[in-house]
Amino acid sequence: MAIRVFLFLSLLFLFAKPSFSLYEDQVGLMDWHQQYIGKVKQAVFHTQKAGRKRVVVSTEENVIASLDLRHGEIFWRHVIVKNDAVDGIDIAMGKYVITLSSEGSILRAWNLPDGQMVWESYLKGSKPSQSLLSVPASLKVDKDNIILVFGKGCLHAVSSIDGEVVWRKDFATESVEVQQIIQPAGSDVIYVVGTIGSSQFDAYQINARNGELLKHNDALFPGGFSGHFLLVSDDKLVAFDATKSNLVTINIQDGEISFQKTDLSNLVGDSSGTAVLLPSKLPQMFALRIDALVAFIRVSGGGNLDVVGKINNAVAVGDALSFSEDQQAFALVQHGDGKIHLAVKFAHEWSTYLLQESIVMDQQRGHVHRVFVNSYIRTDRSHGFRALVVMEDHSLLLLQQGAIVWSREDGLASIVDVATSELPVEKEGVSVAKVEENLFEWLKGHLLKLKGTLMLASPEDVAAIQGMRLKNSEKSKMTRDHNGFRKLLIVLTRAGKLFALHTGDGRVVWSRLLSLRNSEACERPTGLNIYQWQIPHHHALDANPSVLVVGRCSQRSDAPGVLSFVDTYTGKEINSLGLTHSVVQVIPLPLTDSTEQRLHLLLDVNQHAHLYPRSSEAISIFQREFSNIYWYSVDTENSIIKGHVLKSKCVLEVPDEYCFDSRDIWSIVFPSDSEKIIATVTRKSNEVVHTQAKAIADQDLLYKYISKNILFVATVSPKASDKIGTATPEESTLVVYLIDTITGRVLHRMTHHGAQGPVHAVFSENWVVYHYFNLRAHRFEMSVIEIYDESRAGNKDVLKLVLGKHNLTAPVSSYSRPEIVTKSQSYFFTHSVKAISVTLTAKGITSKQLLIGTIGDQVLALDKRFLDPRRSVNPTPAEREEGIIPLTDSLPIVPQSYVTHSLQVEGLRGIITVPAKLESTTLVFSYGVDLFYTRLAPSRTYDSLTEDFSYALLLLTIVALVAAIFVTWVLSEKKDLRDKWR
Repeated sequence: MAIRVFLFLSLLFLFAKPSFSLYEDQVGLMDWHQQYIGKVKQAVFHTQKAGRKRVVVSTEENVIASLDLRHGEIFWRHVIVKNDAVDGIDIAMGKYVITLSSEGSILRAWNLPDGQMVWESYLKGSKPSQSLLSVPASLKVDKDNIILVFGKGCLHAVSSIDGEVVWRKDFATESVEVQQIIQPAGSDVIYVVGTIGSSQFDAYQINARNGELLKHNDALFPGGFSGHFLLVSDDKLVAFDATKSNLVTINIQDGEISFQKTDLSNLVGDSSGTAVLLPSKLPQMFALRIDALVAFIRVSGGGNLDVVGKINNAVAVGDALSFSEDQQAFALVQHGDGKIHLAVKFAHEWSTYLLQESIVMDQQRGHVHRVFVNSYIRTDRSHGFRALVVMEDHSLLLLQQGAIVWSREDGLASIVDVATSELPVEKEGVSVAKVEENLFEWLKGHLLKLKGTLMLASPEDVAAIQGMRLKNSEKSKMTRDHNGFRKLLIVLTRAGKLFALHTGDGRVVWSRLLSLRNSEACERPTGLNIYQWQIPHHHALDANPSVLVVGRCSQRSDAPGVLSFVDTYTGKEINSLGLTHSVVQVIPLPLTDSTEQRLHLLLDVNQHAHLYPRSSEAISIFQREFSNIYWYSVDTENSIIKGHVLKSKCVLEVPDEYCFDSRDIWSIVFPSDSEKIIATVTRKSNEVVHTQAKAIADQDLLYKYISKNILFVATVSPKASDKIGTATPEESTLVVYLIDTITGRVLHRMTHHGAQGPVHAVFSENWVVYHYFNLRAHRFEMSVIEIYDESRAGNKDVLKLVLGKHNLTAPVSSYSRPEIVTKSQSYFFTHSVKAISVTLTAKGITSKQLLIGTIGDQVLALDKRFLDPRRSVNPTPAEREEGIIPLTDSLPIVPQSYVTHSLQVEGLRGIITVPAKLESTTLVFSYGVDLFYTRLAPSRTYDSLTEDFSYALLLLTIVALVAAIFVTWVLSEKKDLRDKWR
């Protein structure tokens, strides 16, 4: 019997096949997914007594979403494509969310409770214009609520039930630039007002039921207008004159137009600042900002302007809110003493406050950019107010009763660059009580796992198993682990804010709004990139690692640059510098000083190179490598690529020993009539290549051409540089180049006739993979090019290797003409692509996988073997043994290969891979509007046991085998004794 048990257990282990599926209780162990919406630009509250209280928002990331007012959670959301920008949002009939997009040409209705699309209307027009959306509450035609839309030069009345166009009025032939649509409450007349040129003001009266033109008036204003027109009542508008020194009140009562001009200095006094009309909608009043002063000006019935109040440091003014039949209020936000001061005032009684609250605010959120106010009924039947606040760092907060009810870090929806940082080393020393507690938890956990393996676990046990896995995985500790899984993701957002995200659970460890946002010299600074600044070896230095953030004072390329140095452990800003020169390119050099600070070259628009850090040690190190520093620049507008070297120190009015002139050593000018650069890519500087030799069938060798100085360039014919379908196959040509950036030598050139972009490419080791569209086949394609070094082909001779007559140790120089051979192949691919990356591992031994961000906002892992140019229809037995896959015309897409599983990374923009210390594992971070992180093992975890490995079952098996061996030995001894007695 024991022998049978032993044989059964042996067979069980021999024929057991490992399973790599992801079970329900494993979700969240190695990955996390976070959803965001972006910086809110419009908000509409829906707080009816019936149903959930919510706020519907549209954001700068082109997202429309419904948020729970109690907790800030997302009820539903839709990420609209970038070329369909949302222009306006409102709620109709209390049950539909109405959105206007694509410059007023697409109108949609979404079901308020669940976000399902109810209808969609395409509105025709012939002239580009601003888009306006108006959802009157009382305007009906045949019991159907009407939505008014102006866009593409036409005014449309659209049914809110089915989206059908009731009537249409074309203003394109009138040459009028429409500014406002006015629909007085209780009236069947619509007023459309606008300008022709800069001085003629036109007013149209239109029948709201059938679109018939009732009356048209126009009037000339001497000197003309400037800027937009602000509506202050049903018959009055306000605008600046052409000089911006006077305010003009336009009265359109009964269709008759009259103007009244008021000198700005009479209202706010003399000021050197520029006056700006705030877009807040206030009844019979408007807000005017000059520098830090906000003036509130009331418009009387006769058109006279009176200043009712002046407030300093007012950062945001909300729209008016009707909270009772005849009362309106608006919100006003100020900063001071580390707090934000929220005030709600009566719109008609300036001196009366309905609410005054001061809320302590994290200074790392910056200033308030927008405020939206909503009212509710308290238990004592009085009116209370809540405010939705959009901060400078793009975060969203709900304020109520003097406290922050909830907050959302929606700045993470606009990440522009990512870097990584190691965590601190764990300090030694553990208490005995901690050891005993961990031992007890370990035993308890494995007993529960054993019950689960034997299918004896109750639902409570299954929940406990998952909870213990999350607790005991140690993935959220703030120290390094020996596998290198725990790291910090340092992300820079468009708002100029740094976040440190823990790879274990995705939580925000620290955040820092960089001081470059507060510089007086920089009006609108923007963050550009993050670079590793200091990575100290902890056995030698006590300093923390730090990153360099490079920014610019405005969007112009010649704007002065700004630098910020941030400690990655604490988030403390070590230093910040306002530069006197611009920054158009940053070159991290492979040089460090004695404190492990990495040297960087910052290039300005005049091609001067500035060295940082600015220290005597850095300049001496730099001078030693002066002649070995090369770089290149790509001018996509003129299709020119140039190579540069350093020449001498700059000749400036103020001497600067850290500034150097450069000179061009080569240039490639692509003919502008036939080629336009659309993509460039090069190898990652931190990529590790395990070996240069590649063993192939029949014990043969190929030597990879490994160089970090190769640039992949893709060009298309100018007609094919627009969207797919704008050019015919005969007019479209895609040409790819491999260029040595040291000498400018073209190593390889290949032409794809009838193909066009967009092109997405990734370069790794000696190969490049790129994705494009084939117009002839009407399908997407992916091509691969591999480069091999023929100059080392003679090293296959064993005798030469023994005698030392080989060139394996000879240095590779770009100036020696390389003897290279390329292999290429193309395959059809099903999906359009948003981003492509490749897995990186610590030693470069593990097989490579391509990480492809698909049009469906998912990340697909594709084995590089499928993109092997040596694939053939009938591989030989030797090639099959090597792992060559038989050739097919299309690349396979296996549903189980999606790294993101069933999740979507909405608005996917980038995929970052980071090697772990375990050679089998790479860390993957993908970002867009959402964030997703996971661990990936392209060749399985061959160097470690999985976290859910059942040690209890292994121990039970060993005990059973030992017992079986002992019983078998006893039975064998007894049998031998019986045989001897015979």
